[in-house]
Amino acid sequence: MDFIVLLKALILGVVEGLTEFLPVSSTGHLILVGDLLDFNDERAKVFFISIQLGAILAVCWEYRNKIIEVVRGIGTSESANRFVINVMIAFLPAAILGLLFIKIIKFYLFHPIPVATALIVGGLLILWAERREHVIEVEQVDDMDWKHALKIGLAQCLALIPGTSRSGATIIGGLFFGLSRKAAAEFSFFLAIPTMFAATFYDLFKNRELLDWSDLGLIVTGFIAAFLSALVAVRGLLKFVSNHDFTIFAWYRIVFGIVILVTAYTGVISWSEM
Repeated sequence: MDFIVLLKALILGVVEGLTEFLPVSSTGHLILVGDLLDFNDERAKVFFISIQLGAILAVCWEYRNKIIEVVRGIGTSESANRFVINVMIAFLPAAILGLLFIKIIKFYLFHPIPVATALIVGGLLILWAERREHVIEVEQVDDMDWKHALKIGLAQCLALIPGTSRSGATIIGGLFFGLSRKAAAEFSFFLAIPTMFAATFYDLFKNRELLDWSDLGLIVTGFIAAFLSALVAVRGLLKFVSNHDFTIFAWYRIVFGIVILVTAYTGVISWSEM
């Protein structure tokens, strides 16, 4: 396989892993970086879908003890049952809206300019969330009730807009609804498991005609890169939120979005499908 293509796969895998669980939008970054690398054709669609599995498996590995504990406790442990119910309640709103509107969203919004706009708007919302009084009702994920879960699930619906960020919507939504930063981040990780597995396998099934054994090396490279970089991102974010807020991510989004818009409208970069 072409070394340049493998290098692109490696870069995009790292981008996916580093951005999937940070409030900066992995889909937005993949669209933008894929555009810069001229890797944005039909083949790239399947690649982007496939490497998401690497990122989500990193979360499964990082929280394997919690997942095993919950699975063993289903039906016998009140906390395990409540945890599973909360995740399922939070999962459903975006799953339903995604099935209904994903074709329209992808057609109109999966392009650099809408992504840049969503990055800026999302950054402003994070600044707002961090500057308002933060009253903590839920210190730990296991303290959540179904109402908290439903609110975060509704917030996750915003992530159907590329550039918004699934983790950003759920983490900042969690802050608005009374979760501590650690609880908001961890619930976002756990909610990602059914959300991303469902979205990935659904997309792979719908695009199965694009799957080609000749792309196996490409996908494996991106998958491994996404897995390893996602581990770094998850561990780093949990350490970061113990002593910092999310303001730095807000400014990153705003600056990055402005750079995209400026380069687009000045012609410095010819972004695709403007």
